[in-house]
Amino acid sequence: MVNPENEDMDGQEFLTGDIDTEAVENSIRSMLAAFGEDPTREGLLNTPKRVARMYPELLSGYRMDVEKLVNGAIFNVTYDDMVIVRDIEYFSLCEHHMLPFMGRAHVAYIPSGQVIGLSKIPRIVDMYARRLQVQERMTRQIADFIHDLLKPQGVAVVVEGLHLCAMMRGVKKHDARMTTSSMLGSFRKSINTRQEFLDHLNRGAEPLRI
Repeated sequence: MVNPENEDMDGQEFLTGDIDTEAVENSIRSMLAAFGEDPTREGLLNTPKRVARMYPELLSGYRMDVEKLVNGAIFNVTYDDMVIVRDIEYFSLCEHHMLPFMGRAHVAYIPSGQVIGLSKIPRIVDMYARRLQVQERMTRQIADFIHDLLKPQGVAVVVEGLHLCAMMRGVKKHDARMTTSSMLGSFRKSINTRQEFLDHLNRGAEPLRI
């Protein structure tokens, strides 16, 4: 079902029907007690409810309506040069520790008769970012979705990420960032096409910061 209270800043609704918020709330309350905290003290009393309300938004990618996301914004054009949307901010949750990872995605495709509205590409990134994820899989999912949707000559996706599971715990490497890529069609076959895309990304690029 669609819950109008969970409408994002751009007005796109996401589905929340299969998130058991009551179970999440009870689990958080149990976790607080397991941590040695008092779930009934003032500062924590409403924490389980807040967390339960948060997850439908953070994990909304599972329930995004693809048809509504695209919303007919596919257009027939005579254009066969590269289309690039770069520096798309994203936030996701690592499926191994459920800690955030975040960064930028860069998406390119070479049309084969059809293009998609500019605003839809960041939405596609969000659809796969707002899940329990690993960056490698998310990168390929974005590329595959655009490839299947538009049937272009090629698709390229590069994703940069800072992972809190590596920054806050374990190796504690604060400046380490991960880069993943997926190249399909002409981007995989042609070194020149791939290099053109990478040259665009390197032009004026700034270090990723949080």
